[in-house]
Order: sequence, then structure tokens, then C-alpha cells
Amino acid sequence: MTETLIQGLYREGEAIADAKAPQGPLEKRWEQRKFEARLVNPANRRKLSVIVVGTGLAGGAGAASLGEMGYNVKAFFYQDSARRAHSIAAQGGINAAKNYKNDNDSTYRLFYDTIKGGDFRARESNVYRLAEVSANIIDQCVAQGVPFAREYGGLLDNRSFGGVQVSRTFYARGQTGQQLLIGAYQALMRQAKAGTVELFSRHEMIDLIVIDGRARGIIARDMVTGEIGTHLADAVVIASGGYGNVFFLSTNAMGCNGSAIWRAHRRGAFFGNPCYTQIHPTCIPQHGTSQSKLTLMSESLRNDGRIWVPKKAEDTKKDPRDIPEEDRDYYLERIYPSFGNLVPRDIASRQAKNMCDEGRGVGPEIDGVARGVYLDFAEPIQRMGKAQVSAKYGNLFDMYERITGENPYEVPMRIYPAVHYTMGGLWVDYDLQSTIPGLFVAGEANFSDHGANRLGASALMQGLADGYFVLPNTINDYLADGPFPAVSTDNEELKAIQKENNDRIEHFMANNGNRSVDSFHKELGQIMWEYCGMERTEAGLKKAIGMIRELREEFWKNVRVTGRANELNQALEKAGRVADFFELGELMCIDALHREESCGGHFRGESQTEEGEALRHDDKFAYVAAWEFAGDGEAPVLHKEDLNYEFVHMKQRSYK
Repeated sequence: MTETLIQGLYREGEAIADAKAPQGPLEKRWEQRKFEARLVNPANRRKLSVIVVGTGLAGGAGAASLGEMGYNVKAFFYQDSARRAHSIAAQGGINAAKNYKNDNDSTYRLFYDTIKGGDFRARESNVYRLAEVSANIIDQCVAQGVPFAREYGGLLDNRSFGGVQVSRTFYARGQTGQQLLIGAYQALMRQAKAGTVELFSRHEMIDLIVIDGRARGIIARDMVTGEIGTHLADAVVIASGGYGNVFFLSTNAMGCNGSAIWRAHRRGAFFGNPCYTQIHPTCIPQHGTSQSKLTLMSESLRNDGRIWVPKKAEDTKKDPRDIPEEDRDYYLERIYPSFGNLVPRDIASRQAKNMCDEGRGVGPEIDGVARGVYLDFAEPIQRMGKAQVSAKYGNLFDMYERITGENPYEVPMRIYPAVHYTMGGLWVDYDLQSTIPGLFVAGEANFSDHGANRLGASALMQGLADGYFVLPNTINDYLADGPFPAVSTDNEELKAIQKENNDRIEHFMANNGNRSVDSFHKELGQIMWEYCGMERTEAGLKKAIGMIRELREEFWKNVRVTGRANELNQALEKAGRVADFFELGELMCIDALHREESCGGHFRGESQTEEGEALRHDDKFAYVAAWEFAGDGEAPVLHKEDLNYEFVHMKQRSYK
């Protein structure tokens, strides 16, 4: 490890490698790993226990699969029902390489599109496995009764999404995430009825229990009674989603948080690529300064809707229906003729920002700037008819009208980019195991499959792939060494973890400050959006780190948490989450500062082509940044995992 601080902020440690990744032909690696992984016979599975944190698509599918296999599973989630996991908000669809449209799709093409879409910053082995199992996901979900859209003849329908030139996205109108989650939920409840899965609703993980270097359970708070419980197991799976709410305003539900993965990070799990966050181009613009979240409009709308702004700044206040065709700039179609409105999310988002920065944004002004572009359905309504447009997108149109009061069948929608997804997460190997033995991480909570930018309709694919197909085939290799020795309630490591969490809660309750938790969260979010959002610069990131540190110091001195600890207390819940967001936000800025290149969702102002596109530096930054927590007040340690491409050639992305 370097003795001196780099840029005064971090140290560099030894390189890290994925020891579980198989070698050989790409298409044989997953089968090879499944064969090499040790098995646990059915009788022994009944002696082993697994804790699963989160019951969205990854966690729900994983808990159901492990329960079906015969393991004793405890599933923890902070909602009142597993059906309310944030996976329901994924509207547009799920990718699978079935080539139903006969447009030359294949497993390899899905693999390549995902690698390219991630700006060549993802592992080949992981991404190919994801593409390989994608077709099985659709068969699994159809067998569960998921009502995918079908063509007139009864065959499953497909549509396109950003970053591809084929139709491979399966969908259930604009409710795909919800319908897939209901499928996973019914599988989960079947196991709950069978007694293999025990459900803990309204429970929030507040820490990871690590004993003798292994993950052995979690500390969880009953959010209704306030009781702090210790739950032990032979292995732990975290599937708690992403950390987009560090920005305060995002498309995530208000309850989404990064505490589960951050508490695991503090216990020794490396954090991979924290600066890789995705800005979604198709969100309803912010309407005021008192807003608490943003609403996503599905990317599927970009299949038929056309995105434009007025060519002349003086036309931005006009009724869009009064602006003639020759005065409209369909800028994505103009700049990227091959992909048009279906360019990847990072590119569509940056171009929308560019149009607004030029003074051609539309809609209400926030801080003196109109942040919106038009998404127009006049042409598809004329081409297909209103009834067919309604059949494909009707619920999305209804949602837009309820929120904005405008009828999108008659007036173009207004959209603008917003924080949506996080490609970063806990570092995992090919088996989805973190750097803490016994801690597995699935879905958006890990970093593994999307590189620097996630293609649309791939989140549901990864969540179900991890839960139904990957985790059940890899966790066996670890559990084959179990059952592990029982952890005594008198264990000194356990008592130290329990005390640390009790002291943290007592501090919040005794701290008689005069600022609410939300006020700190909102201010942190403004710093993150301004300096670590759609565009980052060296000067801005350094400024943000200083501002975050000052604000965090004030938070611990001046936050006020009302109510009592032994009852339902949302202020206490938020305080713990925002405390973690401060530390995570600082690491995100340090990671963004150290990566002196632009790639995918990470756009450094100092690293762009003459045309304003992202400029990578493969000679210096073709690696995963895996960060180690070195202790409170200590500089984080950077470990690099080299990305070696054997089957694709790294090149600058072009969608023109």
C-alpha cells in the first residue's frame, strides 16, 4: 500500500483479481463453473441457514430459489409486503436474446451490446453469463404466469430499447417490473407456506455481523417496535438495491437507501466503482424546489416518441403545437442517425442537458433555467392510431397526465434526465461473493454486470438472473464447508458490533440539534448533483469533497431526531441512512476524481472529444476500482482489478 496520500485523499493497495472466474471458451465458462462448484446434498441443506436482505427481483427470486432447494432462509425487507419492493417501478421491459423478431439477435449480440453500452468497463465473463441465461428467465416467468404482451397470433411480443438495433425487450405494457415481481413474490410465498422461508417485514438491516472473518448474520431494527435484533446464519445475501437516493432527488422510492451495502463495506466488503451512476433521460422534469422525488417515464416511450427542442430560443415559451416542423430540432435523430432516439441513456441524457444549456429548454424554470425537452407522440398517433398507442403506453400516459395535468395525446410530454440507477455497488467475484467470505451480493447492490452505463431493460434481467440462476448455483460452493460453528451470544466480536449500533442510535436520540434529517439530505443531494452529477470536473469534485466533509461534521453535531427509539420512528431511520450517504457520497467523489477519463455515466469535463463525446483512456483506466474501508477518519484504499478483453475489441463508442 502506498504510504503517502494520493491527491491528499486516498491510498493505493495491492491489485485484486476475480479468482473464481473460469477460463477457456467464453460460451463454456458458466457451465464449467457450475460443474466445478461443490454441491451440498439435499439432507445437508436442511442444516444450513441463509439470510437474504431485500425481496425485490434479486432478493425475492434468490430467497425463493434457496428455499426451494431446501435451505433455511430468513428474508428481511423494510416494506410491509415483499410486493412493494422498488422493482415494481421498472416499467419498460426485460431483455432476452431469443431472436423472436428474426432481426439477427443472438446471445453474443446481447453480450456485445451490453459490453459496448457499458463503455467497455465490465467483465466479459459476467456479461456473457448474463446474456446466456436471459432466455431462461423468460421461460421461467411465463411458467409463473407473468402476462407478457403478445402479438395477435399469441406469440410473445418484443420492442427495442436504447443502445441496440434489434427488438429483444419483453414487456407487460408499462408494468413489467410489477408483473415480474408478482411472479417472484408468489414463488417466495410458496416457500413461506412450505416453511423453508421465514419473512421479516418492516425490518431494516443496520449492520453486518462478521465473526472470525466470515459473514454470520445481521443486526436488524424492527421498524414498528424499535427493537434491535441479532439474526445469525451460515451465509448472508444482500439484495437491497442501489444508492441513487444519495442525490436526494431521484427516480427511486423515498425509502430506497444504501445502508445495507455501506454497513457491509465498513465491515470489510470492497466497494466497486462507486462513481458510476446512471442518469435516466426520460423523467418528468422537476417542478419546484420543495419536491422530494422524481418520476420515471419508461424508456420504452423512446421507441415511438420523438425527442426535440425548438431550433430558436425565442420559441421555447410557445405552445409546442404552434411550432412548425421546420423550426424543430430532433437533435438525437440529427446527431446519431443510426440509433436516433434509441441511443444509450448516458448519451441521451447529456444531449438533453446540452440543449437546455444552450437556452433551448422548455417548461417551468428552476433557478432561472428551463430544464425540459419534448417527447412527442403526434407522429406515431397519426401513423398507428390513438388506440394502438394507448394499448402500448396507455398507463404511462395516464400517469403523466395525473402528475402534470397535461394530456400527452394532445400536447408533447416534457422530459429531463434524473438520477435513476447505480452501476457501482459491492465488489463481487464470479460467484457473487464479496471480499467477506459468506457475504453474497445480488442485483443492483453489486457492481458486476453493467460497466459504466446500464442499457435499458437490463436491470430486471440482472436481478432475476442473479436470483433464479446464478446465486443458487454458486452459493453451494461456499456452504459446502458448513454448517459453521454456532456463534455464542457472549462472543466478543458480536457484543462489540451490538454496542456500536446501540451507541449510534443513542447518539441520534440524545443529540439536541436544530436541523431536520431531511434538510441535511437535501443539501447533500444538491452538492452531489451539482458536482458529481451529469458532468464532473477536477475542481468541482475537490470542492464537493470539502463541502461534504463540512456538512457531515455539522450533521453529527446539529441533527435533530424527534420521537423515541423504541417505537415507529421514521426520523431515526432516515438519520442512519443519511449518515451513511455522507460517507458514500464522499467516496463517490473521490472515485470520480481519481478516474481522469470519461466513460458511460461518468463524464469528466476535461476528457471529451472535439464533438463533446466521452473520451476514455484505456491505457490508464481499464480496471474496476475496488475501494477498501480503512477505518473512521482514515483515507480509503484503492485496489484495481484489471479488465482484460479477449473476445471484444475496446474502441470508442459510436452510435452515429
